[in-house]
Amino acid sequence: MDRTDESLIALRRILRTTELYSRDLAQAAGLTPAQLRVLQIVVAKGGRTTPKALATQMGVSQATVTALLDKLQSRGLLTRTRSQADRRQTDVTITPDGQAATDEAPDALQQRYVKAFERLEDWEQAMLVAALERVAAMLDAEDIDASPVLAIGDIKTGKTSH
Repeated sequence: MDRTDESLIALRRILRTTELYSRDLAQAAGLTPAQLRVLQIVVAKGGRTTPKALATQMGVSQATVTALLDKLQSRGLLTRTRSQADRRQTDVTITPDGQAATDEAPDALQQRYVKAFERLEDWEQAMLVAALERVAAMLDAEDIDASPVLAIGDIKTGKTSH
């Protein structure tokens, strides 16, 4: 087997792993990985944050966060209210159901990745980031709106491709 085939097999394994994780998460918690990440961030910020802070932390546009928040709010997992401190801002607050969903969700794929990545030496981390950025460039994917959530499909709609 040549290196081209080996590289394509490795890419396919990564894609397949994210697909299987997304399916498991949807079955276990009824959430997409991006939706779970939103809930996790709100919990980590003491149960309350702003859409702007979410967009910044996730590395996505405000429009993407708004679409995610719309879905989560419609399911009763969080609420949005006008900020008492600044009426121009909106506060995002986790609900008891949202807290339960994060508590019951399976271990996030990106959490496993982060733990393993952080155990690597600094030079290994730099090499891996450079290689992944190169792969993204080879696929003309540098300008795609993406967050640090290992999932496939559209982050706004939460629909995954199978």
